[in-house]
Amino acid sequence: MRVVIVTESFPPEVNGVAHSVLRTAEHLVRRGHQPLVVTPAPARGATCPPHTFGGSEAVELPVVRIPSVPLPGYPQVRIALPSRQLAAAVAGHRPDIVHLASPFVLGARGMQAAARLGVPAVAVYQTDLAGYAHAYRAGRGLGEAAAWRRIRAVHRAAARTLAPSTPAAQDLTAHGVPRVQLWPRGVDSVRFHPRHRDEALHRALAPGGEVLVGYVGRLAPEKRVDLLAAASALPGVRVVVIGDGPSGPGLRASMPGAVFLGRRTGEELARCFATLDVFVHTGPLETFCQTIQEAMASGVPVIGPAAGGPLDLVAHHRTGLLVPPRDGAAVARAVAELAADPGRRAAYGRAGRAEVTARTWEAVGDLLLRHYAEVLAEHRGTPVAPPAAPPAVVEPVAVVEELPA
Repeated sequence: MRVVIVTESFPPEVNGVAHSVLRTAEHLVRRGHQPLVVTPAPARGATCPPHTFGGSEAVELPVVRIPSVPLPGYPQVRIALPSRQLAAAVAGHRPDIVHLASPFVLGARGMQAAARLGVPAVAVYQTDLAGYAHAYRAGRGLGEAAAWRRIRAVHRAAARTLAPSTPAAQDLTAHGVPRVQLWPRGVDSVRFHPRHRDEALHRALAPGGEVLVGYVGRLAPEKRVDLLAAASALPGVRVVVIGDGPSGPGLRASMPGAVFLGRRTGEELARCFATLDVFVHTGPLETFCQTIQEAMASGVPVIGPAAGGPLDLVAHHRTGLLVPPRDGAAVARAVAELAADPGRRAAYGRAGRAEVTARTWEAVGDLLLRHYAEVLAEHRGTPVAPPAAPPAVVEPVAVVEELPA
């Protein structure tokens, strides 16, 4: 199968969209398919090493990078400029299907290119762009309603929209997006593993024996890392923040007792995850939340907002705690609760690890291939066998007792 993946983000950028696209392309190669990635070019001077898969018979992933400019106010995000290069790349690859990863600007053009060729497109919803528009106040004319109009326009043209979580699928359907189905994300439970816990690193980060409470991700307004401020002031707790972004300077000023490690990747990131005693994610706009899965795979209990993707991932009072979104006091209470109970932390960590070990990227990749096959069969008017069950997810929690009525 020949697949063009049009993505708004790709390595060397570090985020959920870029990572899932890379793992998707890797799986396609390993299954004998031929992917091509089209993505905005990174900032001038950024290193773009080749991506090769397949061991001794390595296959280099072809990547077409479209000229881009930085998003105003957030230069780490690149926006592709209008270019004939996209249409030429799509047509030149002669795809059977076009995969649009978090489509918005480049993805919308990719949809148009697919339509001109008469090729079906699968649109993967990964970013709550309407929520982001609200979080950034949309000062330059893009409001929440306008973002939903854009989302509907792109996704209605797709043969199928794949949502990463039950809440995301429900949100899309409620806003008029048709043909929505679930496609979650995998996690590497070999890389992220409790055995990578480093007691020497723990002592260095928490020299007084404090409970180490960590956040991993972008430091940006929509992530609401500021909600950790009250937790960082708790006695016996040391907050560690891993990541970078435009909110970094303000967060350092508001949480002088926290440790900021900057961006970490690879084995170093896995070691940081496993060394935490508690993982906290504060962002209320997550359509999935990959870092929660990575913390669970690392055997670390998690605290997350009772909104969006975390509702599918966190089993309240079994693998972690769900708290009302945008409530710093609730985050601090949950942190204090777990900090005071090492037995619960250990039990939640074990349960979380057991919950995610079956959610491999291989299983998730094969489910994506099933979606492709169904879309192609519908496009060609041929029958298709009953669908396979997706990797298991935790049933969403209906109500968390701390939530206001």
